[in-house]
Amino acid sequence: MRDDTGAVKVLERILALGVRLSLDDFGTGYSSLGYLSRTRFSTIKIDRSFVIGAAKGVAEPIAIIRAVVVLAQSLGMTTTAEGVETADQHRMVQDLGCTKVQGYYFSRPLPVAEARALAHRDGHERAVA
Repeated sequence: MRDDTGAVKVLERILALGVRLSLDDFGTGYSSLGYLSRTRFSTIKIDRSFVIGAAKGVAEPIAIIRAVVVLAQSLGMTTTAEGVETADQHRMVQDLGCTKVQGYYFSRPLPVAEARALAHRDGHERAVA
């Protein structure tokens, strides 16, 4: 992503194929607001560190999750909360407005065949990333 012109051109070609992009670990490391203005992401993934802090009742992570949700909504994107491990965390991120949830609360990482079987279990289709 540091090579703005080359990376953006490649991403635009990938997007033209119908691929959807997620901005992973938003708010940490190299994920920044600048990427949102240069690339058409479909999802902002909220780093698990914010989920953990919010679950402990820390004000800053709660505020950050709320702000990311509002930002994503205004840009026509969904939000995925990473690292959800309990029913309480699941309810909390839903209450904060996250549209998707990812974490061990639902399942540990699985081989593709097992993930597909889980996604179609009981006639309920779930997203498998």
